[in-house]
Amino acid sequence: MTTPRLDDWLTTHRPHVLGLFRMVLGLLFATEGAATVFGVLDRKASATGDWPFWYAGVIELVCGTLVLLGVATRSAAFLGSGIMAFAYFTEHQQDGLFPLQNGGLAPVLFCWGFLLIVFSGPGAFSLAGLVGRERSARPATGPITERSR
Repeated sequence: MTTPRLDDWLTTHRPHVLGLFRMVLGLLFATEGAATVFGVLDRKASATGDWPFWYAGVIELVCGTLVLLGVATRSAAFLGSGIMAFAYFTEHQQDGLFPLQNGGLAPVLFCWGFLLIVFSGPGAFSLAGLVGRERSARPATGPITERSR
């Protein structure tokens, strides 16, 4: 149970934490794509045009960079979430039901993390937010009630 003062403080800082979450998730996704496409970070590069791995790497690199910077955030996060769901169900689920069994923990976490960004928006620190083009779904004022609509 949180105190009203703590709850107010947490609510006030929600956009900043969401922005940091978006930036970290985007950076991690972009590095996955860079490793796949360019063979960096101790990973062998996929051959150019190798279906689906090279194309997935390009999408990861582009979407991760867009999410990191906060440009076209919701669209990039939606595509990133979808490609990770596709990766999980086509590459991992056949090896077991649970992500810890089939090596699909990263795709599941990326999928749900990006889906959160799709619905909550980019938070603070986005380039689009600097020019007023993208905003969070609702201001961080508390829960949505019938009276606040």
